[in-house]
Amino acid sequence: MGMTSLDSTSSHKFLRQFTETFSPELASHFSALPPNADLQQRLDELGEKANEGTLTEAERRECETYVEVMDVLALLRVNAKANGQSAVAE
Repeated sequence: MGMTSLDSTSSHKFLRQFTETFSPELASHFSALPPNADLQQRLDELGEKANEGTLTEAERRECETYVEVMDVLALLRVNAKANGQSAVAE
């Protein structure tokens, strides 16, 4: 079964609703998580190959998947951080 993609508006609405339930502590923790070194190394490898034009089809799909996931995580972090800041300010 293939994964269904959400457009950015749908993703944003879903993640905003999801992160509104985060406590300030959870939002702060989630926003501060460091990147994974092994994943970063793989992304660097794929990036180099993409720049050189030597990605295989499987690597291209892998790279696209990472980009989609990172976009979702970035949006989740932004929403979590904003929710944590607004909850702390109240």
